[in-house]
Amino acid sequence: MTLRNLRPSARPAAESRDPELAAARLAGRLGYTFRDASLLTLALTHKSFANEHPERASADNERLEFLGDAVLDLVVSDLLFERFPDLPEGDLSKLRASLVTEGCLAEVAREVDLGAALRLGRGESDTGGDAKASLLADGLEAVVAAIYLDSRAGRGLAAVHETIARLIGPRVEQAVETAAVFDFKTGLQEWAQKRYKEPVRYRIVSEGGPDHEKTFEAAVLLRERELGRGRGRSKKQAEQAAARAAIEAIGPAAPLPEDGIR
Repeated sequence: MTLRNLRPSARPAAESRDPELAAARLAGRLGYTFRDASLLTLALTHKSFANEHPERASADNERLEFLGDAVLDLVVSDLLFERFPDLPEGDLSKLRASLVTEGCLAEVAREVDLGAALRLGRGESDTGGDAKASLLADGLEAVVAAIYLDSRAGRGLAAVHETIARLIGPRVEQAVETAAVFDFKTGLQEWAQKRYKEPVRYRIVSEGGPDHEKTFEAAVLLRERELGRGRGRSKKQAEQAAARAAIEAIGPAAPLPEDGIR
């Protein structure tokens, strides 16, 4: 089951007025049961609420945001380190940065309807604070920290690792597929145009597997000479892999044997 399957089709009116119920449902969507529910409550408490209701909130979630940011960086780094064993440090850093942006975190927060559970002051609530990207991203960071703190006495980092993997994991493949970070195709195309004044082209040479787990193999060619092949879970991903293989075969000086190219 993916997170998209968990996204509520419509927020019940009662839930929008009951942050406690929304928080419980949020924990369910995250797949984590809190031993100390007050940590989740704190993670969802914006400073505007704490300022307006000091009798109901002695602190806000800003300190948890700080911790959650660090936990996210660590766990996402670990996920990428395992997923891409041959990728250099620079590319790993770029991919990690793309996955922990405010926009990406806000999208994840919307998928689990975190906004419904935020405790906001009247001003923030009246101006749509539960839909603001900055508040959603900050809230998600705080929730990550709350899970980390809540699980330290038990499974520790393993529990928060599993949660982040469910939240962020699917976006790793999307980033590669859409070339958000590793645009090997553009790099190869620029090289071919500069050196040979011609574009490369791609051909899907095979595909297999069931419909829900198809794999594709692509070849990249220049003047009918094959430069590299690659596999992926989509045609775009396979083409990216083929372009990467070609770039690695060409080498840093980017010379190609002339035979078969002219």
